[in-house]
Amino acid sequence: SAFEQAQKDVNTLSRKPENADLLDLYKYFKQATAGDVSGDRPGMMNCGRFKYDAWAAIKGMSKADAEAAYVAKVQSLLKADGK
Repeated sequence: SAFEQAQKDVNTLSRKPENADLLDLYKYFKQATAGDVSGDRPGMMNCGRFKYDAWAAIKGMSKADAEAAYVAKVQSLLKADGK
């Protein structure tokens, strides 16, 4: 599928994406594979809080929409990388 291919393609980038892009990739991947965020929000000093908040922001997004958003994000990163 396009989602599985995008998971492979993201590893071909010549440089690490910006933190905001990494959070986008994370939230769409988690929403597509695990559904809505669950558990307690990490504390203020926990770096995982950024990931939790990003994922929580798209609560209710369908699996198909999350997969499509992930694929689109990977494609935009590949294009910016000249691929």
